[in-house]
Amino acid sequence: MTPPEKTVPWRRRARKIPRALRRGARRVVGAVRRRWRRSLQLRVVASTLLISAAVVAVLGFFLMQQITLGTLDARKKAAVADAAADRQEAQRLLDPQAQPESAPQPGTGVEVKPRKCTLPVERAVCTLAQRAGVPARYEIIIIPADGSPAMASNSILASSIPPGLMRQVRSAPNDEPRPYSQAAQLRYIHQPGKPVPGWVVGGKIEGGHQIYHLFPLVEEEEALSFVSRVLIAVGAALVLLLAAIASLVTRQVVTPVRLARQAAERLASGRLEERLRVRGEDDLARLAASFNQMAGNLALKITQLEELSQVQRQFVSDVSHELRTPLTTVRMAADLIYDERESFDPALARSAELLQNQLERFESLLADLLEISRYDAGAATLDTDPVDVRDLVLRAVGHSEALAERHSTKLVLRLPSEPCMAEVDGRRVERILRNLLFNAIEHGEGRDIVVTVGADRDAVAVAVRDHGVGLKPGEENLVFDRFWRADPARTRTIGGTGLGLAISREDAMLHGGWLQAWGMPGEGSQFRLSLPRQKGAELRGSPLPLVPPEVEMRRAWRAIAPVAPETAEVGTGASDGQ
Repeated sequence: MTPPEKTVPWRRRARKIPRALRRGARRVVGAVRRRWRRSLQLRVVASTLLISAAVVAVLGFFLMQQITLGTLDARKKAAVADAAADRQEAQRLLDPQAQPESAPQPGTGVEVKPRKCTLPVERAVCTLAQRAGVPARYEIIIIPADGSPAMASNSILASSIPPGLMRQVRSAPNDEPRPYSQAAQLRYIHQPGKPVPGWVVGGKIEGGHQIYHLFPLVEEEEALSFVSRVLIAVGAALVLLLAAIASLVTRQVVTPVRLARQAAERLASGRLEERLRVRGEDDLARLAASFNQMAGNLALKITQLEELSQVQRQFVSDVSHELRTPLTTVRMAADLIYDERESFDPALARSAELLQNQLERFESLLADLLEISRYDAGAATLDTDPVDVRDLVLRAVGHSEALAERHSTKLVLRLPSEPCMAEVDGRRVERILRNLLFNAIEHGEGRDIVVTVGADRDAVAVAVRDHGVGLKPGEENLVFDRFWRADPARTRTIGGTGLGLAISREDAMLHGGWLQAWGMPGEGSQFRLSLPRQKGAELRGSPLPLVPPEVEMRRAWRAIAPVAPETAEVGTGASDGQ
């Protein structure tokens, strides 16, 4: 009973081993992944190791290939030279007068006949084998022209000759001295199953005899194998050395960067007094000094912004409570007076209308001031939806048509046939377009206003072009300032607040877009709104040009126009001379 009782706990433990191994493997893999993601030094060393290994492998392969080709080429040349010398000796030993020429037989698998060096072919093989030295540098096989069995030196098998090479030599003319050569696997009688790499050189001599020299490449193979092992060892040592150097160099750079990261994390957590120690005068020391300066400036700016934000939030709250209530009361009283204006004398009736208009303007001004305050406090947010910008343009034009009719201005639309979808806050974009249209109507001097919509793969754009007084150089940036006027003596004819373009630019920037202006005295002006199609995408260009194409054409014409009179004058002079 004792053995079974002891066996049960061991079985339970054995079943737990695979689970423990899997848990351990998962922990190890997770730790390696975290280490890889978090360690710059590990990534640099690993990258250096991989790149170095790849470079060393490529260079080693190229070097080994060159050594192999050079060694084999030298051996082939030596083999061809030895074979050429032996063919001359074989030609002398095998006198064609004594051996009449006969047609070679087409067979390929010929057996080696034991030789006693009595026949002329046997004597030639024995003589040439003696020339090969001891141990033999090469083997000899001679296939007689009369189709008798091949004669071979030592224990080489005639099957070592490649069939293709044998066909080439057999079909060659008897008087052609050209040798034929090919790589082959040499087989011996005592080791038929262990072929040896070699090089076979074959040719014909007068009389139709085929002579083959078989050069084993065992020594060359061993030498190349030794060289490859040396290259692998040296390459591995070089790669490890480069990895160690990369680790040392990277550590010198990564350590200060880690300290800077830790200080930045503490600074981001609210410890504004965090600073780095400055050691030396190198780039890392200057980085630490710059970080300390940046941290000091950030601490100062953060404090100032917090105070400013608090003041602005308080300002918005005060304006909302202090101005809204009395304005509502005044508005109610003004509405009652405005409704009873028919019973007043003309002067009082006109005063009631002026009061109503100015109250509307004051409400608009208050709304704009509150909106600007939200932007200054960083409280403005976007409520985006996929919207067809063409619909926003049509709605903005619809709101502006009555004002345009009062100023005898015609609104011309140039809309693409395909939808111009973009993720935008429709309310804010429509407000931008209304402000641009109101501004164009006010300064367009009753001329046509052209609204153009364009789109590409990444952005949409709307351009509002008027033909009014235009802008002077430098005013294309000032026009977006708050309460700015090109002519301070000019009154606002449509009751604007002076904040419309400033709010429009803030709305465009909130979308990550651009609101730009172009103008020229006498040419009018053009405002272009460019917005990315996707929320949060970076805007790299606009589908519409900022400068109107007709203005660019006139500029180009003016640039070439002075040449025309001179050309005409030269032509006239030539005519007069004739």
